[in-house]
Amino acid sequence: MNKLILASKSPRRQELLRLMDIDFRIVLKEVDESYPDDLTPEEVAVYIAEKKAYAFDEIVGDEIVLTADTIVCIDEQILGKPENEAHAIEMLKQLSGRMHRVITGVCLFYKHKYHSFYDVSEVYFGKLTDEEIISYVEKYQPFDKAGSYGIQERIGLIGIERINGSYTNVVGLPTEKLYRELTTIKQI
Repeated sequence: MNKLILASKSPRRQELLRLMDIDFRIVLKEVDESYPDDLTPEEVAVYIAEKKAYAFDEIVGDEIVLTADTIVCIDEQILGKPENEAHAIEMLKQLSGRMHRVITGVCLFYKHKYHSFYDVSEVYFGKLTDEEIISYVEKYQPFDKAGSYGIQERIGLIGIERINGSYTNVVGLPTEKLYRELTTIKQI
């Protein structure tokens, strides 16, 4: 298999790749994650993943660059990463007792071609108390997470009633679809 470059500092994506027995190295580049206002949430996730991949257009040879972007969407409103503690608490209160969608856009850059796809999972939160939300935000500081939570952390363990779709997509990388895409480009 050709070497994979993961363009993400996410420890969750790194762990998922390790669990898939995929060798990779991490290369990070600063990328502006803004997007046009007229895109659907699915288009936004793919747009940002592709924007991240475009930063690697100098890669030649057999290496594959993997970029991804995960967004949380409720009522077609995209919830990004919280700006501060109050914003994180506000987001979690908005998600409490409701269904939201988690969308991960992925782009594989290989031999000057971009292979993009996305996955969507529906996540149903039970009703959370203010105390549960505040305690979670204070302890876990979810400021690097879209929607202000990590499914694998306490709030996910006590608050999520069910998921329709891929669990790993909610973690940050739809591994089954990723594996199929990598297989399609004949790299696994």
